[in-house]
Amino acid sequence: MTSDLHYMKKTYLIFLALLPLLAFTTVHKFYVSATDIKYNEEQRALQIISHVFTDDMEDLLQKRYNKEIYLTKEEEHSAADQFVERYFQDKLSISVNGKQRTLNYIGKEYDKDQLLVYLEVEDVEPVKNIAVENSVLTDIFPEQKNVVKVDYGGKIKSLLLMRDHPEGTLNFSN
Repeated sequence: MTSDLHYMKKTYLIFLALLPLLAFTTVHKFYVSATDIKYNEEQRALQIISHVFTDDMEDLLQKRYNKEIYLTKEEEHSAADQFVERYFQDKLSISVNGKQRTLNYIGKEYDKDQLLVYLEVEDVEPVKNIAVENSVLTDIFPEQKNVVKVDYGGKIKSLLLMRDHPEGTLNFSN
């Protein structure tokens, strides 16, 4: 188990190191997303930021919902937020202490070639464990990898999720 954790941490660190390099390329061969989940003790909420490549999300939304969807500041489809929210509601789920929680869509923004999607889970009780299912983009990119990092009370743990392994649980009770 320790080697699995070491591998996940190493993979996440490599991803973080490569992310700035990937942000400046117009064509990328890596299909990866990063989702950061941080517990805000004052608000008793999980605050979530999911980073995906804008072109990948645009391709997916065009294939899945509407070929007229564009995700650029200049040509953004009028219902882009609704499509992004709908997709993330379908493909990302979080359970806290064994109870499925509702994800509230806050919004999105563009950052270079990335789309940042903001979500929140409200009224979070003290966390013993968090289960995450993240199959974002795996429906059109079989090689897609989704890195999930959770920061709870200063403890940081991560998961590497893929099409054939889309979910995992992180324990914070020990």
